[in-house]
Amino acid sequence: MSDIEQQKEHIIKKNITRMNKLQKRLRREVGSAIADYNMIEDGDLIMCCLSGGKDSYAMLDILINLQQRAPIKFDIVAVNLDQKQPGFPEHILPAYLDSLGIAYHILEKDTYSIVKDKIPEGKTTCALCSRLRRGTLYGFAQRIGATKIALGHHRDDIIETLFLNMFYGGKMKAMPPKLLSDDGANMIIRPLAYSREKDIAEYAQLKQFPIIPCNLCGSQENLKRAAVKDMLKQWDKQHPGRIETIFTAMQNTAPSQGVDRNQFDFLALTRDKDAPLRGDVAESDLPAFDFLDTSNNGHIDLDAAQKNGARIDIVTTFKP
Repeated sequence: MSDIEQQKEHIIKKNITRMNKLQKRLRREVGSAIADYNMIEDGDLIMCCLSGGKDSYAMLDILINLQQRAPIKFDIVAVNLDQKQPGFPEHILPAYLDSLGIAYHILEKDTYSIVKDKIPEGKTTCALCSRLRRGTLYGFAQRIGATKIALGHHRDDIIETLFLNMFYGGKMKAMPPKLLSDDGANMIIRPLAYSREKDIAEYAQLKQFPIIPCNLCGSQENLKRAAVKDMLKQWDKQHPGRIETIFTAMQNTAPSQGVDRNQFDFLALTRDKDAPLRGDVAESDLPAFDFLDTSNNGHIDLDAAQKNGARIDIVTTFKP
C-alpha cells in the first residue's frame, strides 16, 4: 500500500471515529431533550419536517436511530414542502428518503410566487416564507393524523431568538423545546434543543447529507439574526462556556427576581411581621460576587468570611 493510500485510509478511519462520537453525543442530547420535555410518547406519529438543510437531516437521522432503541413504539414520517423556488432540485430529497426506506410525503405549494408578490424587492422574505410554510405543514399534520411535528431548530437557534426578541422586540421570549399551537391542534417539538449548531454542521458534513441551499429564492439573509449569530460566535470564542451558561440561565428563570408584573404578583408582596430577626439571611440567594473588592480579584467571598466568624459590630450609635 502506497503512502497516499495509507493517508487516505487513516483519514477515513479518523472521520468514522469522529462521526460515531458525534452521533453518540447528538443521540444523548436528543434523548435528554425528549425525556426532559416529554416530547415523544408511546404510539406517537412524528412528522419530521425536512427542508434539505443540515439541521433537519441530522434531526431525522438521530430520531430514526433512537426509534430503533427506544423502549416505546413511535412512527416517523418525513415531510418536505416544495415551495416552487426556481432551481429547487426536486429529485434530491425523494432519492435520499427512498434510500432510507421510510414513509415520506413531498408537498407542492407555490408560496414563492405569493412571497414575491407581497414583499418589495430587496426586502427579506424569510418571515413571510416561514409563516406560509408553517401554515401548510401544520394543516397537513392534521390531515395525516400526526401527533407531533418535529422541527430542526437547535440550541443556537433558541439562544439567537432570545436575543433577537430582547434587542428588537422588547420581550424575554425564545423558542420552547415543546410548543402547543395557538389553536391547540398541533404539538411542535424541537428534539435538537440541547445540541450545538457546530456539532450538527460537522456531523452533516461527515454523513455527507445531500444539502439543499436555502438561498435559492435570492432573498437577503436576515441581517438582524446574522448580527446576533456573529455576536454569539465571538462570545463563544472569547469566553468558552458562555453559550452553555446562557442556555442554562434560560432553564432557571426566577420571576420574583425580575420586573414582569404579569409573571409575579409584586402588588400582593408583603413583609412577614412575625418573621424572626435574621439579617444574615436577608437574601439567601444573593451571590457573593455581587460585592466588589478590587483587592481580592474584584470580589468579596462572603461565605468564607462568615465561616471565619466575621460579624458586624455596632461601633457608634446616635440618637437626635
